[in-house]
Amino acid sequence: MTIEAATLEPVSRGPVFDDLEIGEIAMNLDDLEPWDVIEWAYDTFGRQAGIVTALQVDGMVTLDIAYEIAPDDVRVLTVDTGRLPQATHDFIDRVRERYPRASVEVLLPDHRDVEAMVQRSGVNLFRKSVPLRFVCCHVRKVRPLTRALRDLDAWFTALRRDQWASRAAIRKVELDHDHGGLVKINALADWAKEEVWQYVEDNDVPIHPLYAAGYTSIGCEPCSRPIEPGEDDRAGRWWWEEDAPKECGIHCPIDTGNFEKEAEQILVQLENRTEARV
Repeated sequence: MTIEAATLEPVSRGPVFDDLEIGEIAMNLDDLEPWDVIEWAYDTFGRQAGIVTALQVDGMVTLDIAYEIAPDDVRVLTVDTGRLPQATHDFIDRVRERYPRASVEVLLPDHRDVEAMVQRSGVNLFRKSVPLRFVCCHVRKVRPLTRALRDLDAWFTALRRDQWASRAAIRKVELDHDHGGLVKINALADWAKEEVWQYVEDNDVPIHPLYAAGYTSIGCEPCSRPIEPGEDDRAGRWWWEEDAPKECGIHCPIDTGNFEKEAEQILVQLENRTEARV
């Protein structure tokens, strides 16, 4: 069984920007509040902009603001990797109830990709090495999202500059060259964690129940844990790894390396080794 390379071309239906134009827009938006950035995005792209979120607190704030601005245009894309905690599945239902006019789309990995990966490297391959963890994230999370992004012109993230070193230079609006030149909107880029939680309190935004259990970053069940006092907020993700990026590959600045291409190369190498043994 062969895992097909995800080399899908984007399907653009709306405005197309080049780097210079996006750079100018980013400069104009950089001092504005998240709701101003989000309003610009919906004025520009409408339903061709999707909110990509694992339903963590920053994504919920983005969703809440977007719903206030354009409730009928809100499309939420969240990936069910097949390894999520039950609390996340329950929370998806709660989000649908709270934002009934929004479209909540649950993306699933291709079962053939998952089967091939597991047969080749085991169900818990992510524990064996950082490259295999990249592969697992790529198959279960990145590929389903890449397929969905083909039909969008822009996507919202909840990235903030203070979350991790690899995110320190993000702009509020940028071109996502790793996904075919889509416009990537990081409306919360210059907010601090305290501002995010203050918005949650002021607007009664529903939050994932695992925050109450000490989690500060929530992903797949075996790859997330509560943090210890004094630890960084991302310390609970892939905590067994040393000196590895705390990224799954969805958010990978082109100037720091394309995780998707790296994961694809690893997959090809694994396939070649398997074929050589047959």
